[in-house]
Amino acid sequence: MQLSAQDLTALWITFKLAAVSTAILIVLCTPLAWWLAHTRWRGKTLVEAVVALPLVLPPTVLGFYLLLLLGPRGAVGRFFEDLGVGHLAFTFTGLVIGSMIYSLPFVVQPLQNAFAATGQRMMETAATLRASPLDRFLTVSLPLARRGFLTAAVLSFAHTLGEFGVIIMVGGNIPGRTQVASIAIFNHVEALDFASAHALSAILVVLAFTMLLAVYAINRRFKVVGVAQ
Repeated sequence: MQLSAQDLTALWITFKLAAVSTAILIVLCTPLAWWLAHTRWRGKTLVEAVVALPLVLPPTVLGFYLLLLLGPRGAVGRFFEDLGVGHLAFTFTGLVIGSMIYSLPFVVQPLQNAFAATGQRMMETAATLRASPLDRFLTVSLPLARRGFLTAAVLSFAHTLGEFGVIIMVGGNIPGRTQVASIAIFNHVEALDFASAHALSAILVVLAFTMLLAVYAINRRFKVVGVAQ
C-alpha cells in the first residue's frame, strides 16, 4: 500500500510539529526544571501540579480552552490580530503551542528528576574553584543530566506523533496546513479505507517503538558505564 501525497504531507507536518515543539520545550523547560529541582519555595507543589495537569486533563478540554485563547476573540488571538499577524487558531503556530502545553510534563519531569539526581556536591566543588553559577550549570549540571535530556526529547517527540484531541481542536483538519498523521488516520477510518489507515498507523507504531527502544538501550548503557566507573 503506497501512501498518497496527502498522507505524506500529513506525515511531514507531524514530524515537523514534533521536532519544533520538542526543541522549544527543551529550551524553555530546562530552567523551569532546574528551579523545581532545587527550590525550597512552598508554592513548588502548585507549580508541579500545573505542569502535570495535561497528564490527567482530557485533550479535548485542553484544546477547547486553547482554541478560545488563540482564536480571534481570545486574549492571545486578539493581541496578534491587533498586530496584523492574525489569530493563531487553525495555524501551524497554534499547533506548536498546543503540542508544547500538552507535552509539557513529558519534558519537565524527566529533566527535574535528572537535575535532582545530580545533587549539590559537584556544584559546590565547582563553586570552590570560582566557577560562576552559569558556568557551573553549563559545565557540570547539563552533562550530568544528559540522560534526562535524552529521555525528555524522545518522550516529547513520540508523544507529539500521536496527538489528536488537542490538534483537532486547535488546528482543525486542513490538508497541507494542520492535518497531521493522527487526523489523516481518523479520516481514512471514517472513509472505511483501512489499508491507508493501517499504513500510516504502522509507520507511527514502528517509529515510536524504535525511539523508545533506543532511549532505554542508551540509558541502560549509561547506567552500566556509571556503575563500572
